[in-house]
Amino acid sequence: MTALARRLEATLASRSDRQMLRALDPNPPPSSTLVDFSSNDYLSLSRSPILRKKLLDELNKPSTPLFGPPSSRLLDGNSPLHASLEHRLASFFCAPSALLFNSGFDANSGLWSCLPAPDDWIVFDELVHASIHDGMRASRVPKERRRAFKHNDVKALERLLREIVEQDEGVRDGTKSVWVGIETLYSMDGDLVPLKEVAEVVQRVLVAGNGHLVVDEAHSTGLYGPNGRGLVCALGLANRVTVRVHTFGKAMAASGAAVLASPLIRNYLINYARPLIYSTTMTHLSALAVHKSLELLEEGGSEEPAANVHSLASLLISRLSAVLPPTSSVSLPQELVALASSSSISPHPLTSPIIPLLTPTPRPLSAFLRQKGFLVRPITYPTVPKGQERVRVCLHAGNAREEVEGLVRAVEEWVKREERERGEGRSAVAPSPRSPPEALQAKL
Repeated sequence: MTALARRLEATLASRSDRQMLRALDPNPPPSSTLVDFSSNDYLSLSRSPILRKKLLDELNKPSTPLFGPPSSRLLDGNSPLHASLEHRLASFFCAPSALLFNSGFDANSGLWSCLPAPDDWIVFDELVHASIHDGMRASRVPKERRRAFKHNDVKALERLLREIVEQDEGVRDGTKSVWVGIETLYSMDGDLVPLKEVAEVVQRVLVAGNGHLVVDEAHSTGLYGPNGRGLVCALGLANRVTVRVHTFGKAMAASGAAVLASPLIRNYLINYARPLIYSTTMTHLSALAVHKSLELLEEGGSEEPAANVHSLASLLISRLSAVLPPTSSVSLPQELVALASSSSISPHPLTSPIIPLLTPTPRPLSAFLRQKGFLVRPITYPTVPKGQERVRVCLHAGNAREEVEGLVRAVEEWVKREERERGEGRSAVAPSPRSPPEALQAKL
C-alpha cells in the first residue's frame, strides 16, 4: 500500500470510528415508499403535473434546443436561451441584472472569492453555508479581516461593525468596504434572519455607504415574498442589498443559481468569477427547466403550495411542543416554538419548512423513524457544531396533515421508549446540555 493510500484509509477509518463517515448507496432504489420529510423540494414541484406539462410542451417544439451548449459561457455557451433567462430572472426578482451559475455553491464561492478587495473587511453570520466559507477563504482578504458574529445576533453584528469602524480609518472615510454575508433561511436551524434589522445596522454604522449586504436566498426562494420572490422582496429591501443569490435546486425543482446585482458587479463577475469563467455553461435542458419553474412562479403557482408548507410547519411545531416533555432527549429550538406561536404582524410567514429535532442520538432516531415509514436524515458534526446534533425534518406542500400527525406519533413513541429505558438504566445516551457552537465546516 502506498503512503497516499495509507493516509486516506486512516483518515476515513478515523471518521468512521467517530460515526462521521459519509457514503453513497451504490444501488439506490428507483423510488421510495417512505414519506419524504428529507428533501428540499419544499413546493413539491418535482412532482407537479402542471410543471411537467409545461416543460414537455416546450421540449416537443422542433425549434427547442435540447443538448449543449458544450462550452464555457464566455466562449460559445452564451445562447439566447441563457440571456433571456437572465433578463426574466432580473425582472421577476426586482433586480437590475442577473448572472447564471451552475449551482449555488459556484455562485457563492465565485462572488466571495473575487468581489472583496485585499484591504476590505468581511463580516459574516457564524452559520453561513460552506460555499460562502470556501469563497471567503479563496478571497484576497486575509484571515484577520474576516470576522464572524453570533448567529442572528444583530447587537453582536453592530458591535463588530463599530469595532471595525473605530479600528480602520479607510472604513471611516469610505475608501474601504465592509462585506456582510448572511442567509435569509438557515438550512440546518430553520430560522429566518432578522433582515430588516441587519440592513438598518449596516446602514447606520457604515455611514459612508461602504457596507455591502450579500444575501443568500437559497432556501427562501419560492416560500416568501410575492409569488415566491424571497425575503428581500417580501420586506421591500431590494435597493438596500448589494448582491443576492437565488438557487433553483430547492423549491424550484431544477438546478443552477443566479447572482442578482448591479450591471457593474455583473460585468466584474464575468471577468473574475472563476467558477463561471472556467466551467461549461448550464445546459439548455437545465435552462429550460428553470424557465418553466419561473413561469409557474410568475403565474402565482407557488402561493397555495407555500401557504400549505407554512400551515404544516405550524401544525408540526404545535403538536411536537404538546407531546415532548421538558426532560425529553428530543427537543425543538425554542426560537422556532416562539415564532410559530407568535401573534406579531409580519409581511411574511414566520414559520419555515425546516424543523430540527435536537437530540444526542440522531442516527438511532432517524433509523427508528425510517422503520415507521418516514424519511428523515441525521445531521451530525461537522455539518452542525458538536452538541447540536439533530434530525432534520423538511416539510413539503405535498405532505398530508395525516403524515405530519404520523411523524409526531412516531417521535412521541421514541421519546416514551427512551424514557422507559432510561428509568430501567438501559439508555445508552442520556440528554446532555447543548454545548456552545463551534465553527461550521460544511452544511447542506
